[in-house]
Amino acid sequence: MTRNTVQRNLVLEAVLHLKNHASADEVYKEVVRLYPSISRATVYRNLNELSESGEIRKREIPSSSDRFDHITTNHYHTKCAICGRVFDVDMEYIERLEEKIRDTAGFDFLGHDIVFKSICPSCKKK
Repeated sequence: MTRNTVQRNLVLEAVLHLKNHASADEVYKEVVRLYPSISRATVYRNLNELSESGEIRKREIPSSSDRFDHITTNHYHTKCAICGRVFDVDMEYIERLEEKIRDTAGFDFLGHDIVFKSICPSCKKK
């Protein structure tokens, strides 16, 4: 059982407030504004504990740092090829997609995350 500390609550509140698939560094910058004495290691440790407990989701983004998502249900993402920001995709999650794989090498598929490549509206305007 994990302790419910002030630092843990600050980290959780930062992820919930940012709502932008924040990197650990972005969460740290948000938390340190309110609690200047907190260490980067404390923020990172609490992010990992919160994701392990299911209160937030750690999203592994190809060619980018891990992101932390306030939405804990399964859904897909897109990453802008220009600015690198990550967005939710409005698309139904395909349950058991991994069962459709023709496995010829003996893998045990545990799930899936799909990240689409895109150009976001802000970058398109530029």
